[in-house]
Amino acid sequence: MAGIVTNTRARPSADRKPHLTETRAVRWALTGIALLFLALIVMLPLVSVIAESFRKGWDAYVTALTDPDALSALRLTMITALIAVPLNTVFGVAAAWAITKFRFRGKNLLITLIDLPFAVSPVISGLIYVLLFGAQGFLGPWLQQNDIHIIFATPGIVLATMFVTFPFVARELIPIMEAQGVHDEEAAVSLGARGWRVFRKVTLPNIKWGLLYGMILCNARAMGEFGAVSVVSGHIRGETNTLPLHIEILYNEYQFSAAFAVASLLMLLAVVTLVAKSILESRMSRDVEN
Repeated sequence: MAGIVTNTRARPSADRKPHLTETRAVRWALTGIALLFLALIVMLPLVSVIAESFRKGWDAYVTALTDPDALSALRLTMITALIAVPLNTVFGVAAAWAITKFRFRGKNLLITLIDLPFAVSPVISGLIYVLLFGAQGFLGPWLQQNDIHIIFATPGIVLATMFVTFPFVARELIPIMEAQGVHDEEAAVSLGARGWRVFRKVTLPNIKWGLLYGMILCNARAMGEFGAVSVVSGHIRGETNTLPLHIEILYNEYQFSAAFAVASLLMLLAVVTLVAKSILESRMSRDVEN
C-alpha cells in the first residue's frame, strides 16, 4: 500500500510574510544599524545646529537672521535658485526629449556631457569660469572694455550654480521617458496633433511627477552649492555671498552662534525641500498603483 506523501517544506511562520526570508533577529539588527547610522550622521548634526543656534538666546538668533549681510545672502541664494532651476528645467526637458525620442549622431556624447558635473569637482568648474571670464581670462579683456561683470558678480554665481545642477532634471526624466517609449506621441501625431500640442497634451502629463522631482533636487543643490560659487563669488560681504558662504565667514570670525543661526535657516529650506520631495514620491506611488 502506497504511503501518504506529505509536503516536508517548512511553512512560513505566522509572524513572517512569505517573501521575507530573514529571521526576526536579522531584521531587527539591520533596522537598528540603519537607525543608529541615521541618528549619528543625520539627526545628531541637526540637533547640534539647533542647539548652537539658540545658545545665546532668541534675541541673538533673530539678530543673526535679520543682519543685513545675512538678508543679502538669503536674497542672492533665492535669486540664483530662481534663475538656475527654470533654465536647467528647460534644458533637462529638451535634452531628455532629444535623447529618448530621436536617433542622432552624438547621442552618447550628449549623455556624457550631461553627466560631466557629477565627475568634475565643483571647485574645478568654478575655476573654469574664472579662466574664461576673469580679468586675465579668454574673454576678460573684452568684458572689461564693455564694463560687463561676470566673475565676482551675480552672473558668475548663477553660471557656476547652473553648471553643477543642470544634470538633475535631465537625469530624472531620461529613464522615465525611455520606459514610456514613443507610442503615445506617435498615436497623437496619427490623430493630427503636432509639435507643442503633442508635448503639452501627451508628454508633459506623463512626466509631470518626474519633472517636479528633478526640479526639487536641482533647487536643493542650487541653494546649498558651496565649492563652485566660492571660486567665482570673490566673497564680497553683502554683495556676492550666498548663504553657505556667509556661514563660512561667520564661522571663521568665531561668531559661532550667528553661523549656526544662519545654518538653521539653510537647514529649514532643506527640510521644506525634503517634505516636498516626500509628497511627490507619495503622489508618484499612488499614480503607479492606479
